[in-house]
Amino acid sequence: MAVARFEKVSREQFSKDLKDLLNIEDDFYDDIVLPKRATTGSAGYDFTSPIDFILKPNEMIKIPSGIRCYIEEGYVLNIYPRSSLGFKYQMSLANTTGIIDADYYNALNEGHIIVALVNRGNKDIVIKKGDRFVQGIFLKFYTAVEEEVTNKRQGGFGSSN
Repeated sequence: MAVARFEKVSREQFSKDLKDLLNIEDDFYDDIVLPKRATTGSAGYDFTSPIDFILKPNEMIKIPSGIRCYIEEGYVLNIYPRSSLGFKYQMSLANTTGIIDADYYNALNEGHIIVALVNRGNKDIVIKKGDRFVQGIFLKFYTAVEEEVTNKRQGGFGSSN
């Protein structure tokens, strides 16, 4: 059962985020690949890096994926490091698990999925353009009895306070 659809963000948004986050002005837009599963039994959709980067021990980096995701209400996309990078290099997400809510699709940054990585190991992590580096898994979620929520999302990291 399909509950989501991956898309590229606009060339303008991707270029802006590359410049703002990594001070890169080259155009890697055509190198963005939509996430896909490696096998029919895979739960995770592999995200590939649109750029080369090196993550040194104890460093953090924010990688613009170039991807946004339309998600049906009642589902969430969780982002995790690929297990091989966690095992071999102790790479993790800076926020431990990336949570991509359905309403992020309409955020001011076009719902651009930006992955904050940290190297908790003692070796450089070298990621080449096209390498699979994180994976996303769609999950159904439930809500508790609560007061009506009326706030609308504006941005990404920390935008909902």
